[in-house]
Amino acid sequence: MAGLAGQDLPAQALYVVGLPIGNAADITLRALWVLARVDAIAAEDTRVTGPLLARYGIRTPLLAAHQHNERAMADAIVARLQAGERIAVVTDAGTPGVSDPGARLARAVLDAGLRVVPVPGASSALAALSAAGLEAPRFRFAGFPPTGARERQALLREAAASTDATVLFEAPHRIRTLLTALSEALPVDRRVVLARELTKKFETISVHAAGELATLPVEERGEYVVLIDAAADAAPAALDADAQQWLFALLEELTPARAAALVARMTGVPRAAVYDAALAAKRQGR
Repeated sequence: MAGLAGQDLPAQALYVVGLPIGNAADITLRALWVLARVDAIAAEDTRVTGPLLARYGIRTPLLAAHQHNERAMADAIVARLQAGERIAVVTDAGTPGVSDPGARLARAVLDAGLRVVPVPGASSALAALSAAGLEAPRFRFAGFPPTGARERQALLREAAASTDATVLFEAPHRIRTLLTALSEALPVDRRVVLARELTKKFETISVHAAGELATLPVEERGEYVVLIDAAADAAPAALDADAQQWLFALLEELTPARAAALVARMTGVPRAAVYDAALAAKRQGR
């Protein structure tokens, strides 16, 4: 019924396979089919991937490919692909290359003129988004926030000013620090959704106002997805042609935050809207 018999499995290709983020039943039929048929599986931690494969009777050889040896493994894997093999890459949970090892390997394969084939699977970011009821029509994925206080504060100031939602990951032993920083950076009524242990037995998804985050009791086990919603009235205001020219000129000398503050002061357009325009301009290379 799934059409597995008609699937294609080209040689000289790297298969980027998404794995379950908790519930083993979330693995896809295509992922199982690919993992059982490739020549080898490059795994972030073979001790984690091995039991999952054994659960489904898959005996494909495993290679250790993690953040500490990814560059060296990339060369070895490219050589094997050039010899005609098929290799899959997986991480402990979720999708390789998304806040996990795998991006460097995929780039090396592409740079060698070989094929990279995505095999989509579970995503904690998308799972949390689907259940968060966000007001914002768009979101920005920021991954794990910087551990340095200054860099983290800069990221959270951007989230506070943005008319998009922001999606963060955080480790359990750092969640208290992040929530305290969020309570200081966001308006007190900003809606924040915390998702923990997604798809697992003790899954929790809870909604809070930013002002209560600093004193919120938290469970320091299981990774968190933190979703910062946009303000309910965060519809962006338009910049006229003169304001845009001022913004583009200032961005040549100033940070987006500083340029936005000056243009907002000159034009009366809300700073958050100008800041979004500044970030868009930087992405376009202005």
